[in-house]
Amino acid sequence: MRFLLLIFLFLSCSPIYAKVTPPGEVVKTAALKSDTAQMVWRRFDAEQLKSYSKEKAFIYDDAVPSQSLWSRFWRWFWELLEHILGNKAAVPFVKYFFISVLTGLVVFVVLKLIGADLKIFSRKSKSIEVPYSESDDNIHEINFTEEIDRAISLGNYRIAVRLLYLKTLKKLSDSGRIDWMPGKTNQIYIGEIQDLEKRRQFSMLTHQFEYIWYGEFFINKDNFGLIKQGFDQFIGKAL
Repeated sequence: MRFLLLIFLFLSCSPIYAKVTPPGEVVKTAALKSDTAQMVWRRFDAEQLKSYSKEKAFIYDDAVPSQSLWSRFWRWFWELLEHILGNKAAVPFVKYFFISVLTGLVVFVVLKLIGADLKIFSRKSKSIEVPYSESDDNIHEINFTEEIDRAISLGNYRIAVRLLYLKTLKKLSDSGRIDWMPGKTNQIYIGEIQDLEKRRQFSMLTHQFEYIWYGEFFINKDNFGLIKQGFDQFIGKAL
């Protein structure tokens, strides 16, 4: 009880402070001045606007140019390609198709760069009549010089190569290196040549002839010149 009484006396003796506004003090407030400037109304010049509307720089109605047939084709092509690529099942086909086209284009460019004759894919040698039967050529009855010149003059280089090969068989037969008989195969004649170097050379000429004749491979004048040179060297030096 005494303790509580002491606390009460202590609190009652403590000084209490409060903020008191001095008398006569006036609080200042912001004052706004009235705008006395005269307002000027501005209007657009209708005639000037009309003149602007006729100037090209202010005309924004750009007409869409008409598409040419070529432009319409490419638009159709890209739309079709986009449609195909959107189909997952068609993606592998499109991929390999473009790879094939690209490969063909590269091959074409390479052939053009090396100067290859692209007509070999669309043209065959001229056919001429020859004074012997293909199935039973009698090499001892053919005038090779005359017939080879005739084939060359007509541009039939495949026939000329065949005649060169038959002429080579005749030379081998005349020199006793082969035993020529109708019906024998070229491989038999190769095996009959005892000299290994001459056998190798004749084997190369045989493969060359078979590729051109039986493969119906078109050759031009320049190609034939190289082939004839090989046969002439074999006949002149090896026999």
